[in-house]
Amino acid sequence: MTRSTMYGWIWRHLPGPSPVRALIALALVLGVVYVLFQFVFPWAEPLLPFGNVTVDQGAGG
Repeated sequence: MTRSTMYGWIWRHLPGPSPVRALIALALVLGVVYVLFQFVFPWAEPLLPFGNVTVDQGAGG
């Protein structure tokens, strides 16, 4: 399933006229962002190497 057909499938299955669908789609996106920031990113942070950053003092510094 390609991206455009996936979004089309979601849009077709949302209830109501276009303005209501847009609000529901916005609420879904905000819900996904909330779940990512509250649960997924804090869980994944210790697994990522962001704490092992080194900065070399180059010739230009």
